[in-house]
Amino acid sequence: MSTPIKVLMVEDSVTLSAIYSAYLQDTDYHLASVETLGMAHTALSAFQPDIVLLDVELPDGNGLDFLTEAASQEHPPKVIVMTAFGTSDMAVKAIQAGASDFLTKPFDAARLKVTLDNTAARLQLGKRAQELAQLERDSYCNFIGKSLAMQSVYKTIDSLALSDATGFIVGESGTGKELAAEGIHQQSPRRDAEFIAINCGAIPSELMESELFGHVKGAFTGASANREGAASIANGGTLFLDEICEMSLELQKKLLRFIQTGTFRKVGSNTLETVDIRFVCATNRNPLAEVSEGRFREDLFYRLHVVPLHMPPLREREDDVLMLANHFLQHFGEQAGKHFEGFSEDAAAVIRRYPWPGNVRQLQNAMQQVVVLNDGQLVTEATLPTSITSGPLGINQTPADISAATTASVSKLVAPEYSHLARRQQIEPLWVTEKKAIEAAIAACDNNVNRAAGLLEIAPSTLYRKIQAWKQLQA
Repeated sequence: MSTPIKVLMVEDSVTLSAIYSAYLQDTDYHLASVETLGMAHTALSAFQPDIVLLDVELPDGNGLDFLTEAASQEHPPKVIVMTAFGTSDMAVKAIQAGASDFLTKPFDAARLKVTLDNTAARLQLGKRAQELAQLERDSYCNFIGKSLAMQSVYKTIDSLALSDATGFIVGESGTGKELAAEGIHQQSPRRDAEFIAINCGAIPSELMESELFGHVKGAFTGASANREGAASIANGGTLFLDEICEMSLELQKKLLRFIQTGTFRKVGSNTLETVDIRFVCATNRNPLAEVSEGRFREDLFYRLHVVPLHMPPLREREDDVLMLANHFLQHFGEQAGKHFEGFSEDAAAVIRRYPWPGNVRQLQNAMQQVVVLNDGQLVTEATLPTSITSGPLGINQTPADISAATTASVSKLVAPEYSHLARRQQIEPLWVTEKKAIEAAIAACDNNVNRAAGLLEIAPSTLYRKIQAWKQLQA
């Protein structure tokens, strides 16, 4: 046994108590002895035994009455009943009252040791089962899911939170990378300090340095007052840099110096400031590919890539998709004052089968749409969004199937006098129109996605997500 098992012996015979103690003298059991029920009650909380050897006939009562109190403990001990009046009825009564085993006096050292060893083994097995049960969590840190993939995420967050090592979170958009970063912060000793998140892809590069480090009055046009940056606000806490691969190379160099030294200067200031920050970063790109293409500094990558955490896409999370769908259904249903009991078999099959390229975020939006547009207790396949049941990213669909399904959906909305074939053929799915417009913008900008995003007035990360989704469609 790796740790001593604490055994409390309740025996009113001083002679027998000495004999049993001698039996266990060369074992790993840590033994404490008492002579009455009153003393046993006190020892139960003070000694906190793992196993109790309990005599039945005691001076101040029946030992079986002690079983109820033992079972009520936060960590109840295993109880082995000892009696000289060994009958089958007594044994049954003891087991029914909660005893783990039964010893009939007199017994020798071998019998006592075997009984204790078996009980200790069951005790260890029970503890291990509890540990495994805790690991197999249905939810954790605002995540919902019990798949093996998510159990791995939970375990990594647990381990990472205990240190100040930098977490590098990778995964597709919508998989919960920011939730993971928040979880690391909330489970860490820094939980009472600030958690500050910066989306490196949503802030123009010329403003990013000020957002990160702050600025002083007059540092640039429009800087009418001093401003604290994320680095100052997150002092003592956690700074989460989302979409880190979209940060400019010039700022990457300053970030590297900041991480190495813990010091920085506000824009326009000569004063060096020192902070204590835990860094967590995330990206939906392949960081090694970004390094090899020269878009991300190799030295910064290895400084940040200390403990990697991969967020699994929804399609790899087994039946988590139904748990999440039901959660969102109930959540939005409560907000709308509607009651949904769940999903029909055909609707559940569609939800399981669909690949969910937008991951949890797409599922959330789909369930909100279901609640807004429908009433009734059961969600059926017919009430699911057509983009899920017959949309461009459906399972086992060819482009011809997609076009036919979309045309059929549109034709239902067109009045009979306008639904002739010529008009139908002029209609194309919205996603196709959007794809053409985005591709034209990128081509006009010489394949510079960031510049195209600026002209389209959307975040570069949005463009990258859409491009990634189209690539999955073509694969």
